[in-house]
Amino acid sequence: MDAEVMMKKSPSQEKYCRVQYAIKLLALIVFLGWIFIWIMAPTNTYRQNWWPRLQAKTSSIFGAQGTILLLYTFPIFLVAVLGCIYIHIANKAKDFSMESCGKKHEVSIWKRPVLVRGPLGIVSGTELALLFMFIVLLVWSFSIYLHNGFAKIALKSAAEQGVQVWEKKLGSAAVRLGLVGNICLAFLFFPVTRGSSILPLLGLTSERCVKYHIWLGHMVMTLFTAHGVCLIIYWAVTDKLSKMLEWKKNRISNVAGEISLLVGLFMWVGTIPRIRQKAFELFFYTHYLYILFVVFFIFHVGIFHTCTMLPGFYLFLVDRYLRFLQSRHRVRLVSARVLPCETVELNFYKSHGLTYNSTSIMFINVPSISKLQWHPFTITSNSNLEPNMLSVVIKGEGTWSRKLYQMLSTPSAIDHLNISVEGPYGPALTNYLRYDTLVMVSGGSGITPFVSIIREIMYLSTTFRYRTPKVILICAFKKSSCLSMLDLILPNSGTQCDISKMQLRVEAYITGKEEPKLDSQTPLQQIWFKPNSKDAPISAILGPNSWLWLCAIISSSFIIFLILIGIITRYYIFPIDHNSNEIFSHPLRSFLNMLVICVSIALAASIAFLWNKKQNDKEAKQIQNLEGPSTAMSPKLNIDKADREMESLPGQSLAQATNVHYGVRPDLRRLVFEQKGSSVGVFVSGPKKMRQEVAAICSSNLAKNLHFESFSFNCIFLVKFVISCHCQLHVLH
Repeated sequence: MDAEVMMKKSPSQEKYCRVQYAIKLLALIVFLGWIFIWIMAPTNTYRQNWWPRLQAKTSSIFGAQGTILLLYTFPIFLVAVLGCIYIHIANKAKDFSMESCGKKHEVSIWKRPVLVRGPLGIVSGTELALLFMFIVLLVWSFSIYLHNGFAKIALKSAAEQGVQVWEKKLGSAAVRLGLVGNICLAFLFFPVTRGSSILPLLGLTSERCVKYHIWLGHMVMTLFTAHGVCLIIYWAVTDKLSKMLEWKKNRISNVAGEISLLVGLFMWVGTIPRIRQKAFELFFYTHYLYILFVVFFIFHVGIFHTCTMLPGFYLFLVDRYLRFLQSRHRVRLVSARVLPCETVELNFYKSHGLTYNSTSIMFINVPSISKLQWHPFTITSNSNLEPNMLSVVIKGEGTWSRKLYQMLSTPSAIDHLNISVEGPYGPALTNYLRYDTLVMVSGGSGITPFVSIIREIMYLSTTFRYRTPKVILICAFKKSSCLSMLDLILPNSGTQCDISKMQLRVEAYITGKEEPKLDSQTPLQQIWFKPNSKDAPISAILGPNSWLWLCAIISSSFIIFLILIGIITRYYIFPIDHNSNEIFSHPLRSFLNMLVICVSIALAASIAFLWNKKQNDKEAKQIQNLEGPSTAMSPKLNIDKADREMESLPGQSLAQATNVHYGVRPDLRRLVFEQKGSSVGVFVSGPKKMRQEVAAICSSNLAKNLHFESFSFNCIFLVKFVISCHCQLHVLH
């Protein structure tokens, strides 16, 4: 079939594209309106004109909290719902025989790396511009807050109270620092929400947004620490240190704020690079304290101010609860391949309804090694090429992974392995066809995300048979035994694939001082595991229409929350607040709101989970019925002689496309710059220095056709702290 014909969009594709553009535009307008509220919040126009009018219309049911919910919470939930619908439509409209709705060779200088080395890491022009605008927002808010606050401090009134003007201004500035810190806190949880429907609207994933979370975390703790220190100094100079012990019924609780700040400082200290690298467990477990940090923060400021940061944390709780539900089930491990380079490939059964994109990751827990530790690994399989199998590759580089390798390398006593998973998590949408050439640079185990990309292109070239990008894989290994990782490019599930249909070139470099050895490589070791009736295939926790179910969970749980809190406010809190002799307790009100939020999320998510669990169980039973007793040891993966003969053909094609270089390092500048074409995608995954070198090459003005993208394993391991207290719940269970 002619390639140009295949590239044309059908009328239905054009319709889907228009709908996607409309949803994106509406989401952008709502989000910009939300940002505009943050910009106007410090001004007198907002506080004296807009706020009273809105409060008069919403206070009858929800009180002052209703206005905050309308301005700060509802817009983000609307964007999240629109994001769910957008991704669902995009997935349904996805046709591999066509390009995406965007331009194929769309090049933006803003996406190119601007900063390569420094405390911020590798930063593009867009990221730098957004960071600058966010800092401007913080400076603007703080300056306007200060200006309006200082204007109210009159010299005469301050002297009458026995407080000097500078002391009064110090107290005012301390309060304003806390208000500005709330802005950073409002954005803090968006980057670490794995199943986020907002990040894909921006073309982002949670794994690649961890650095934003780190930036925001430093800003939050800097501002809140300054807020607390300035208040303590103010109380000390005005002889009011007794205020540090106040926990009033109808005002801000100072004790709760101090507890929250101390907990935050413990977490902050644990993120120091030297502590994180040498005592990772300390870093990992101190981040569980975020629960106490948030709880006491809510008690400190009250639910009124908490609603400004509620959307991000609310969506994080939805995601966290769904992940907890998924992690309680054991999954079916079919087989494992043990490589001579202390690497293992685990092959799981998966349901047909589970689809994922290339470069996705999955968290794995092996109770026999550790009941508490969950580790993320890149998925190397392709859900289209291997509809029944899901594979991950684990390199024995840490204590946990070495124990797993040792366990599997001596499999005589192992016939079954209990494993739980969370995920997969990854980009909601991918489109590698927009590039003419893909250059993939990897170091060591960094090759794993590129295996999934190559398998996807292999599937596209074999199934649809039209032009796919030329692929150049540049991989560097320390030892020649690591060359066995190239065998991972070919599926292990008996899937017939024709690697000759794609333009693949592999340049493998052995950086160690080794001489090439012929026919001395240790063969791969294949292990089969016995099935267990309690194990189930890996399946999408919310089924094939997971984004629509997530949309339903977000909207229904928020409606339940509004109904319950509206009833409590109207018939319980409102009568007490309007009694001149009594005021409803602010801590109790905060506790009721936290309880209602948890109940609403648990109710909506549990119903969706149980409904889809029934469907997943039916599919699991069908798979078990298809497995005869003869396939107990290697179900679905039995390969007859004819298939084995066909398997050798892709292996020969791969060997012919591979060039091995011993004792040298790759000349990345030459290898990247020699690639011609209007659009060259340059992907890198490996050590920090390698990523920086490739980023520097792409950021130079010598080649304007290069598009840089980094897969950082350091970031992947940093995100482990967002796994909340479900580990302890597993132990208790």
